Amino acid sequence: MSPPSSVMVVLMRLALSGFLWLLLASAGSGCGPGRGYGKRRPPKKLTPLALKQYIPNVAEKTLGASGKYEGKITRNSERFKDLTPNYNPDIIFKDEENTNADRLMTQRCKDKLNSLAISVMNQWPGVKLRVTEGWDEDGHHSEESLHYEGRAVDITTSDRNKSKYGLLSRLAVEAGFDWVYYESKAHIHCSVKAENSVAAKSGGCFPGSSSVILADGRVKPVGDLEPGDQVLAADPEGNIVSSDFLMFMDRDTKIRRQFYVLETETPRRKLTLTAAHLVFITNNNNNNNNNTADGSDIKAVFASSVTPGQRIVVMDEDAHRLVAVTVTRIYVEEHEGSYAPVTSHGTILVDRVLVSCYAVVEDHALAHRAFAPYRLGRAFTSIIGVATESGGAHGDGLHWYPDVLFHIGTWLLDRDSFHPLGMLQS
Repeated sequence: MSPPSSVMVVLMRLALSGFLWLLLASAGSGCGPGRGYGKRRPPKKLTPLALKQYIPNVAEKTLGASGKYEGKITRNSERFKDLTPNYNPDIIFKDEENTNADRLMTQRCKDKLNSLAISVMNQWPGVKLRVTEGWDEDGHHSEESLHYEGRAVDITTSDRNKSKYGLLSRLAVEAGFDWVYYESKAHIHCSVKAENSVAAKSGGCFPGSSSVILADGRVKPVGDLEPGDQVLAADPEGNIVSSDFLMFMDRDTKIRRQFYVLETETPRRKLTLTAAHLVFITNNNNNNNNNTADGSDIKAVFASSVTPGQRIVVMDEDAHRLVAVTVTRIYVEEHEGSYAPVTSHGTILVDRVLVSCYAVVEDHALAHRAFAPYRLGRAFTSIIGVATESGGAHGDGLHWYPDVLFHIGTWLLDRDSFHPLGMLQS
């Protein structure tokens, strides 16, 4: 990293530290009703799952849970190297086959299982977590079972006290398993997303083929944005404005991901973005598709929450104003590469549709405030003439600033505040 870039990072981190200190200090000194963010939350009351209940309340092999089946792994498979043995002494493995197969699992599954083992010992001193089924190489499970990929485990407690299993299921949810099913009175089934799947990737973004409009009217692929570019966005009142491109919050040029596609007809628009990204919808139910959208009437929601019949905000054909139009079709596509641009206004027009620059947490205003130190740092270094890192200079992967914010957010906010596909880093 060059010296000017080092200065930039130091200034950003100082600004971030100051911002968080003020946030925590003000929350800790508040005397009215409301949540005290300056203090660690008291232990959360855990509600046991009921028999046959599963969380999240969708099918296991769907995007909102553990994702699609990717094929059976055998000892001769190239993917066998992706399985790692778990020799945690705080976990009892039944291992009926005496092959240690139950100990083999993906790294994500191992991490969640080890976390759960700690929770079990804390909840019931003297009791350990017990795994009855892990990776299956013998075909004992149903077709396309995630046990064949080392992504699923069946668990009990070491004392086999069935009265504990409802709470054990809840502890598994809190440990971060992507799908937990209180399957029978004999065990709980837990599974995770694939390491390289879209479902296992956090954040929100757009494929590189999506386009933005520059301030001078030229159209540019989102993946080609550069420092100094000004793009069309919207201010809080719903006016179309030009906004500075600041950085790529996240960038990946190679991995294939699944994207939600939202389509409208009048005017025809097609927006492609990840499930955890925020898109603006309007509360106005007027069926007139030429209805102007203003800032007081729109809110940001996860792309995966949008349903046909809801109205998103798009640029009209004359590029003069924002209008609310009805979503007529939603489906999923796969694309290679993904980009998450951030502008000074926190909004951007992608494929002529207004979207937030933020993802994972369904609160656009909170996310934009959290990026205030970064915007101030960029403005300050610009004034004093210090060169800043380019918008994508950090290369592929998550930029350090949102990475820090995410980890702080997991401490300050409830797990339910995050989109389920945005919790890989938690």
